[in-house]
Amino acid sequence: MDDVIVVGGGVAGLTTAVLLAERGLGVRVLSRDEESRTASAISGGLCWPYRIEPQEQAVEWAVRSFRNFAWLAEQPALTGVRLVRGFMDGDDSAPPEWLSLVGSPPRSPIIDMTTYLPYLRGRLTAAGGHCEQRELTSLDEVSAQASAVVDCSGLGARELVGDETMRPVRGQIVVVENPGVEDFYISSRPDVSVTTYMLPQPYGLLLGGTADEGAEDLTPDPATTRAIVDRCARVDPAVAGARVLEERVGLRPYRPRVRLESERLRDGTLCVHNYGHGGAGVTVSWGCALDAVRLLDSGMSA
Repeated sequence: MDDVIVVGGGVAGLTTAVLLAERGLGVRVLSRDEESRTASAISGGLCWPYRIEPQEQAVEWAVRSFRNFAWLAEQPALTGVRLVRGFMDGDDSAPPEWLSLVGSPPRSPIIDMTTYLPYLRGRLTAAGGHCEQRELTSLDEVSAQASAVVDCSGLGARELVGDETMRPVRGQIVVVENPGVEDFYISSRPDVSVTTYMLPQPYGLLLGGTADEGAEDLTPDPATTRAIVDRCARVDPAVAGARVLEERVGLRPYRPRVRLESERLRDGTLCVHNYGHGGAGVTVSWGCALDAVRLLDSGMSA
């Protein structure tokens, strides 16, 4: 019997599992999808409280997470985390507390998820935890196998716990050969469904992006790819001729309010929910994980 079963192998689930395992608890992570198919793996990796509610609390989680990422950025080859300078153009959607944190000119964590997710898994394994690919239809399937369950199922919460407030926000991004861009660039406004951003990653220059509410088609759209490249090329003309290496589509797990709370399952097992982070799952991951652990401590001592 495990101390804790964490449902969800994305960044929220793995971060929470790492904190629990490094405290000496026996932790098992159950993931419906392979690591490369999670929404976290497709993420662009810029730390920024984007499309997440409530904003005030999200900023608190993001600030706490920023401190962890700044520390992880001291070993970028191991963790995939770097602090990168950049430019935020007319970013009306970013709260002032966040803009104050990243400074002027901004210096924000950019995370290579192809390195970061394996890093988290490595920390989990080193602490005695382990991961298992398994699809559940209900949390009741595993409630008798652990003292507590942490639900980090993201968009899967629609089926897993019947959460009808969850909805997908489709995002498409493009990876091109980097023509020499070293700083990140982002331009976003809260009333439009597209953003323009360029994020230098070790594997190329990541260009974005879109935010199509309610759309679930995971097939890249060639017209959208061209539009993304064209928008970025208007900022930096060198992008126009860059060879396209990859097109990615992912679904942000949006909820009108992040669900971070505890309850008892039907058999009395403690369950802590930690999902619905929208476009900021990476950004708030450490802050939300800390609160999830506190809820677990409180519930298990009650």
